[in-house]
Amino acid sequence: MFNSKFNGLLTVLLIIAIIGIIALIGYFGWSVYNKYYLNASARDAVDAFEQSVGNQDNEEPNENQNTTEDDPNRQEIGNVSETPQGQPNNSNENNNNTNTYYGYKILGTISIPKIDIKYPILEKATPKAIKVAVAYLAGVGVNKVGNTVIQGHNLRNGLFFSNLGKLSNGDKIYITGEDGQKITYEVYQVFLASESDSSFYNRETNGLREITLSTCTDDGSQRIIVLAREVK
Repeated sequence: MFNSKFNGLLTVLLIIAIIGIIALIGYFGWSVYNKYYLNASARDAVDAFEQSVGNQDNEEPNENQNTTEDDPNRQEIGNVSETPQGQPNNSNENNNNTNTYYGYKILGTISIPKIDIKYPILEKATPKAIKVAVAYLAGVGVNKVGNTVIQGHNLRNGLFFSNLGKLSNGDKIYITGEDGQKITYEVYQVFLASESDSSFYNRETNGLREITLSTCTDDGSQRIIVLAREVK
């Protein structure tokens, strides 16, 4: 009788283990698909927007994406690895309008070859908007003189601004605005800030265009901040 109960328990545990393995495989498969889907959708939106605004110079110079040499004065930021938080519902998306994405107006596009990202910049950094792209948070506006803050999620899986901490001084960022003009920005500072610190949003730019990219750290306790200015 003891052996019968023991064998029954082993059978139950084996079934639970098998179900767990199947669920885990399914989850990781879904995560990979979700990442691919979002990246492909975003790149299509970028291409459509840039064509619609008449930008004929969409190629950025090749950069070594494996180069991770950091500025010696920059605080080292750890690697990234979390799963996506869910594929957004795009039932209201108007794919025929190249100036909208998931119902949000596109203010421009951002491309960072160093970390291999290309996304539309949406009009407002709402919780829903930054689940599908990056978005305008504060400042003068895309490619305008002064500072513009762009926010993106760190999902720790390569999506959105997950790899923002890998940028270092001298890296290039390309932003195309609604007028079709593409501006090249160069990173000049990368640092950590608290969630409540916005003191650098309204900084003096000396008549230049500047951008501030913002995302959370892996544990969410701070933000990774990247400052860049236009290349003259």
